[in-house]
Amino acid sequence: MIDTKNLSGDLFGGITAAVVALPLALAFGVQSGMGAIAGLYGAIALGILAAVYGGTKTQISGPTGPMAVVAAAVIASEVAHYGSMEAAFPTIIATFVLAGAFQVLLGVSGIGQYIRYMPYPVISGFMSGIGAIIILLQVFPFFGLTSPTKVIDVVTSLGDIAANINTKAVLLSVSTIAIIYLFPRITKKIPSALVALLGLTALSTLMGFDVSVIGTIPKGMPEVQVYTLTQLDWRHPMIIIIPAITLAALGAIDSLLTSIVADNMTKTKHNSNKELVGQGMGNMLAGIIGGLPGAGATMRTVVNIKAGGRGRMSGVVHGLVLLVVLLGAGEYAALIPLPVLAGILITVGIGIIDYKGLKHMRHVPRADAVIMVIVLVLTVFVDLLQAVAVGVVLASVLFMKQMGDTAESKTFTSVMDSLEPILFDDEKDLEQTDKKTIYVQHFDGPIFFGFTSHFNQVMTKMPNVKIIIMRMENVPYVDQSGMYAIEDAVMQLDKRGVIVLIAGIQKQPLSMLKGIKLIPELIPAERIFKDFETVKNFVVLDD
Repeated sequence: MIDTKNLSGDLFGGITAAVVALPLALAFGVQSGMGAIAGLYGAIALGILAAVYGGTKTQISGPTGPMAVVAAAVIASEVAHYGSMEAAFPTIIATFVLAGAFQVLLGVSGIGQYIRYMPYPVISGFMSGIGAIIILLQVFPFFGLTSPTKVIDVVTSLGDIAANINTKAVLLSVSTIAIIYLFPRITKKIPSALVALLGLTALSTLMGFDVSVIGTIPKGMPEVQVYTLTQLDWRHPMIIIIPAITLAALGAIDSLLTSIVADNMTKTKHNSNKELVGQGMGNMLAGIIGGLPGAGATMRTVVNIKAGGRGRMSGVVHGLVLLVVLLGAGEYAALIPLPVLAGILITVGIGIIDYKGLKHMRHVPRADAVIMVIVLVLTVFVDLLQAVAVGVVLASVLFMKQMGDTAESKTFTSVMDSLEPILFDDEKDLEQTDKKTIYVQHFDGPIFFGFTSHFNQVMTKMPNVKIIIMRMENVPYVDQSGMYAIEDAVMQLDKRGVIVLIAGIQKQPLSMLKGIKLIPELIPAERIFKDFETVKNFVVLDD
């Protein structure tokens, strides 16, 4: 049910999100090969249904970079198989609808909650790979040329660019990127991507630049794409099923990661399974009307929340605004130059790359760094779903080896069972201390990717205290996921004015936290104690 308590905030948030979504929807539609209108159809259908039936109230959904990349690969494969877009269209639509149905099944079956156990190196490598794909596929349009559909073909054909450069296209592309990055210094109230889209489209049209444009966009409401079973090619059912599974899995990961971001910003808790049901229903409708599949969009969700959106109404408003654009602005959208869209997508790709993970490669366990690189390379040059599968398997195997090599390690179950907060009234030696000001958190066992979700839940439920002591004597190992979970928790506590003390931290976790400058930038060296006895005396004397 849609809550209207925050109506003004939701209206402004939805409208703002729609303004940001418009150029991206058009750009992803063009990149996919189905045309700009497909991106707009997908944004409208998914945006409204996921908002109404999803499990994250503030989430804005629509075509995203990762989903557009996979959809483009699916479309290119089907067109190559059938010989033309017209012949392949029924199969493409069936694939998108089936992907949505798989997402609904994931939600109904309760599997959605397990997506959160994805190791950070896998997510990092995957997202960086997606960013690289988006950038590479826009290299040719940046110079005013038609791009090959496969990344490997782009790389091998780079030498053909120099002799065919369209200088007007380069001017538009460079100007787009410059406006997107520089305009926010003037004001952040107007999305810079929209400024670039409108301003440079007007410039190109008035100056008569000889560059490729979006072209004719259908007017009016989309048609329902109804195909009988006999029109689909059932001789090779896996042509539909495998791509649908890939899209469903990717959309689930993409959406739930965005849900976590929304939770952190609004201090709420999303429903993972309900979110997948809403995303699935939206993607099914998007496919039925000939639109691109999508997922929860991080940037648009953040924009919505910052603009005041707090309820489902914001997502619905976002979709309705795009519908109004569809009904009334098609003839103007047809004039948008493709180099401008290339510039927008390049900035999207740059934003998706996980610089934080790449920056810390030297400071994380070597196994995590290797997994991240492998997933990145496989994502770019092989297959996205295979990359994630290989990454998860490698992370699991290497973690089990690490735990086998650590004599003090405990099983995952024992870690989960023992992670209960202990107040000072359970610490006999600290009875004289004000129990409302100090909190002790015990950690028994490694802090790794399978544990970070529960870790975050525990840290967000911390009482309102002045000091938190993290007892880490029994933490022999912290992986990259655990390292960032600790960093996020300490940053949130620091914002609340809570002092964090660490007792008994072992060599490997200490090295990890120093590597990312958590120690000493957020936790000064004087707040690190060799054991609990030492920190206990410090707290009692200084309280």
